[in-house]
Amino acid sequence: MHPDEDLWRLEEAFWTSGRDSARATTAAGAIVIYPYPLGILQGDDIWAHMPADTGWRLIEIADRTVTRQGNVAVLAYRVVAQKDDTPIHEALCASTWLNDAGRWLRLSHQQTPMA
Repeated sequence: MHPDEDLWRLEEAFWTSGRDSARATTAAGAIVIYPYPLGILQGDDIWAHMPADTGWRLIEIADRTVTRQGNVAVLAYRVVAQKDDTPIHEALCASTWLNDAGRWLRLSHQQTPMA
């Protein structure tokens, strides 16, 4: 298995596995930047605004890019995501991950809509 496959699997799960799964792989005090109107959220505010089931049924991640520096990895990509009864969501995204004693934790995530 390529070393980055675990990171991409975790990133995809952030979109599709719901709030509890995302919370389990996100560092305390992490920062998430969502499109307006949510904006910048940190720590517990992230989970207050994320539904238990994110609703994303289909995601396609393209243009995958990874850079690593020590125990930190940054994933950058383009996503097309779809859920019931909403327009298709297309965005450029970046997530920063920390390898904390063999366990990857998300430090930040940002989405920039492609509209």
